[in-house]
Amino acid sequence: MISSYTNPLTQKQVQLLKAMLIELNFDFVERPYTIYSAKKGKLNVSVYEKGPKVLVQGGETEDFVKFNLEPQILGEAKLGYEKVHDPEQYLPHFGIDESGKGDFFGPLVIAGAYTDESIAEKLVKLGVKDSKQVNSAQKIRTISAKIKRVQEFEYQIIFISPQRYNELYAKFKNLNSMLAWGHIKVMQELQKQCPQCQDSLSDQFAKPYVIESMAKRMGIEGINIRQRTKAESDIAVAAASILAREAFIDWIDNTSKELGVKIPLGAGVGVKEIARDIRAKQLAPLSELVKTHFKTYKEL
Repeated sequence: MISSYTNPLTQKQVQLLKAMLIELNFDFVERPYTIYSAKKGKLNVSVYEKGPKVLVQGGETEDFVKFNLEPQILGEAKLGYEKVHDPEQYLPHFGIDESGKGDFFGPLVIAGAYTDESIAEKLVKLGVKDSKQVNSAQKIRTISAKIKRVQEFEYQIIFISPQRYNELYAKFKNLNSMLAWGHIKVMQELQKQCPQCQDSLSDQFAKPYVIESMAKRMGIEGINIRQRTKAESDIAVAAASILAREAFIDWIDNTSKELGVKIPLGAGVGVKEIARDIRAKQLAPLSELVKTHFKTYKEL
């Protein structure tokens, strides 16, 4: 039984859903970044501006999606029919994703997960989804703990500290090349655990030749390396994204406690203020906390 569901909407569907919620006597409430949000009992339905997309949460999520949202608004039955709509994600393969590449502070974490039909079914039942769709660190950690308890689930995490990241970037002189190296490194480790697996999928971060040439240089064999946009919709890639995100936010939280400052995510204006504060108070060398090839570091 799932307790969370998200799906993109057209503008017409946004209006149709609102009319349906009114008809079903939902109470509308104010929530940031939403076009509207409504609740009824333990069920919450929010339509977010970005997308737009609908997020359904609560104990009655599955019934609402199956009997209301899909037949009346989406016009397509997906929930419970994942094998029909996306059979490839139930075949044995590695899913690989990363966290931290766009953040000024913190490490780069690359994670890989092995799934087959049995494992994928269990992850789907757990409601595993792309980490970018999970809006709190606590939820990331909760989902990650559930993932790791799945029987026969195998995974690998490559943790590249900021200091190591800067050393590697000086060597590769290109983020995509470094990402390719990290992805292949994860594949090599997963192959040791799951030698029967011959397929891998990740989000497309560069032209195919970048990772293909890296695979040849690193001598990885016997595996079909696939990339595609929005690969996080694949259950193995989604699981990897959760594992990578957990390791990243753990570093952020632990380092914030050690330094006594709240380290921000991303690379926006706020990171400069915190970086200046750390440097002024000599809490730690910035080169051990940030990615020094970022424009922000040069400006500082």
